[in-house]
Amino acid sequence: MNCYYIIGLRVDHRHANALNLQKTLTEYGCNIKLRVGLHETGEDFCSDDGVIMLQACGDQATIDKMATASNALEGVSAKVMDLN
Repeated sequence: MNCYYIIGLRVDHRHANALNLQKTLTEYGCNIKLRVGLHETGEDFCSDDGVIMLQACGDQATIDKMATASNALEGVSAKVMDLN
């Protein structure tokens, strides 16, 4: 199984869109080796927008389906980097 795909997800309005995104990521959970989520935060501030980086494993078709499913969600933009 190829594990050299990086998927970058930009998530707008995290609180409104997190549940649907989590369902999609759970559907492809066996293909996700690493997940890192980032958003700006401070003492008085927590951004409602963020970025998620995934290291994904699988064949090209599965990775493309994962990105397409993510892009279909409101407030989510996904890009794939193939490092294989």
